[in-house]
Amino acid sequence: MGIKNVILKHRFIFIGFVFSFASLFLLSRPSHPQQERHQKVIVITISGVINPVSAEFIGRSVRKAQEKGFEALVIELDTPGGLDTSMRSIVKDIIGSEVPVIVFVSPSGSRAASAGVFLTLAAHIAAMAPGTNIGAAHPVGIGEKMDKTMAEKATNDAAAYIKSLAERKGRNARWAENAVRKSISATEKEALREGVIDLVANDLASLLRDIDGRRVLTVMGERVLKTKNAEVVREELGLRHRILNLISDPNIAYILMLLGFYGLFFELTNPGSIFPGVIGGICLILAFYAFQTLPVNYAGLLLIILALILFILEIKITSHGVLTLGGIISMIIGSLMLFESPAPFMKLSLALVLPAVVVTAIFFTVTLSLAFKAQRRKPVTGVEGLIGESGIADTDVTKEGGMVSLHGERWTAFSDEPIPKGSRVVVDRVSGLKVKVRRSE
Repeated sequence: MGIKNVILKHRFIFIGFVFSFASLFLLSRPSHPQQERHQKVIVITISGVINPVSAEFIGRSVRKAQEKGFEALVIELDTPGGLDTSMRSIVKDIIGSEVPVIVFVSPSGSRAASAGVFLTLAAHIAAMAPGTNIGAAHPVGIGEKMDKTMAEKATNDAAAYIKSLAERKGRNARWAENAVRKSISATEKEALREGVIDLVANDLASLLRDIDGRRVLTVMGERVLKTKNAEVVREELGLRHRILNLISDPNIAYILMLLGFYGLFFELTNPGSIFPGVIGGICLILAFYAFQTLPVNYAGLLLIILALILFILEIKITSHGVLTLGGIISMIIGSLMLFESPAPFMKLSLALVLPAVVVTAIFFTVTLSLAFKAQRRKPVTGVEGLIGESGIADTDVTKEGGMVSLHGERWTAFSDEPIPKGSRVVVDRVSGLKVKVRRSE
């Protein structure tokens, strides 16, 4: 009876414990499939030349997708091509990615040319938007001038590489090889028909719906994509990458180099200015960084330096304009030779080169002329300003002394020959508080 009374007395507490255990049991059960964690897809845009900046950005995005557990990485691609080393670095990151990488040539009007073909074929899923094209992957010898033998070796190497990428992903290896050897291209419909890409999608939303449920093979094994209702997370280039990408443009690198020369030259001719020297040094360092990512021809760079030397010599040597003309010709040729590559996006614009040469010639000619005239100008103040001045002998002037008047001032003077009072005199030199004079002719 005692136990029964205790149970009845504390029945509400007992019921509370039972309810709590039941709640914990229900909450610990797996949730319904419709309530699973919302998937996320990271999207980046690569528009422009494939260079070390884009390679670093893609590599960082791949690692972020893996660390954050994203469902996939989508690369919206629009490129005319780029550096072989950067392209191979990106391909390695794509192949070694634990997260599926989708290359989407978009929007309409975009292209995946040259290095872009390799990236597209290396992707786990390759897609294109309507109005885009892919192809023309023949190596162009960026970074060095290739003779016939070297060109053939580079072509064979690129053909073998792109075939291996296509075969690895089950795509048309013959078409890929022809894209390298014959520079063929294809529209999005032709690429889909030839088995070069996996699908055509109007936009990103359509792409994510169409690839939902597809099976892809990553380094971690087979994976089923769940992208239909995935949240899109866009990753933009950071400020650092934007700056590096900007200065990697040949025209920007060329301007930075000239500004660097201007700044350092102005600092050397005007010591203590500080600001021009600091800006010039920064510009030169940025230009040299850009040169590492560009096909620099050092013969062209030496011609530009020679042009600057000729502009400087024009002030020191009377050449009647021959040195300036030689400097202009040397700078034009050097500028056109500075970046040696058949690829148009790796060349300097003639519309930039000609004004830059004219401005440089004027800058050095005017600046050095003013500096040279300033050095040769006769002093007009102080003791040195008296030399060459004319005056009147107030007394007879001999070796022992005398007095002369110079622009309103009376000075103690002496002379190697006697000078009568009232004669006009000219100052030869100043010795302390005395002036040596001679009779004016």
